[in-house]
Amino acid sequence: MMSLPRPTVVIFDMDGTTVRHLNPRLLGVMEWLDDMIFKISRLWTWLFEHKGKAPLVLEKPDHPIKPPKSIIVHKAIHKLRRKPVELLVEPCPGIYSVLSFLKTRKIPMALVSNGLGKGYGDDIVKRFGLDDYFPVTIFREDIRKSKPNPEPILQALGHIKEDLSAEDVVWYIGDRHKDVTAVKNAEKLLPCPIIPLSYGLNAAAAIIEKGYGPNHILMTYQDMHDMLEGLFQKHAA
Repeated sequence: MMSLPRPTVVIFDMDGTTVRHLNPRLLGVMEWLDDMIFKISRLWTWLFEHKGKAPLVLEKPDHPIKPPKSIIVHKAIHKLRRKPVELLVEPCPGIYSVLSFLKTRKIPMALVSNGLGKGYGDDIVKRFGLDDYFPVTIFREDIRKSKPNPEPILQALGHIKEDLSAEDVVWYIGDRHKDVTAVKNAEKLLPCPIIPLSYGLNAAAAIIEKGYGPNHILMTYQDMHDMLEGLFQKHAA
């Protein structure tokens, strides 16, 4: 099995990769609903921007209007997010050893997420001291298209290292199929290799499906730390 090339830039997904949910089933449902609301609102805005005006209300109804289900869900999501982030998520085991290893060796890092920064992602970064490792964070507010579109990855790279060359190697660590697909979509847009790594089993099927080897699948951050240590020792020899 060929070893991976040593990274010069590393990008981490946030949810499920850098931090894990204390109640993953509930948060998974809420995030899916949040994504759907976001997509519907984008479509709604696009439709009426192109029509040039919003629909008119011709008469006042003679009975109270019930709030749309999307508004009810939206309020529920924000109520959940108002909880302190330490009640919602915790850092993935071993993540700090990997982050410290990379920072010590001056490898630039970025954090990307399809989730909102305001009221959620920004709080996670601050609460768990991740701003010590990630000078660049990309959240939903910063992008027009979310993963599996490569835009979040390209945005992060544009902020963290503008002069990417063919000698660079970007690692991207994620836990979902969309993370691996986003890397695959970014490959043809970059001057250097970009390599996906699956953290855990959720993205492992995508790793195999997209033609990457099993050495791209990491079950723990201790595995990643050991891999990095070996690569950097080999480079220094």
